[in-house]
Amino acid sequence: MTDDTKVRRMVEITMAPVELYKILKFENLAASGGEAKFRIQDGQVRVNGEIETRKRRKIRPGDVIETPEAVLTIVKSEP
Repeated sequence: MTDDTKVRRMVEITMAPVELYKILKFENLAASGGEAKFRIQDGQVRVNGEIETRKRRKIRPGDVIETPEAVLTIVKSEP
């Protein structure tokens, strides 16, 4: 998938940090936590432009997560 066809969206988190695999799971980019962990370990996920293989990478507002299907920008939700 080219960058032009990727889904782009903002993802609001209420508390930071959040583990990378959980974001993939909750944003329906993986069917389960196990699948999310596999995709990360397999090198299919980038964080801030770098391939990320740590499943429990701490994600904070301002981070950008990229998969073959989507680009997610993490923002802090307002109370």
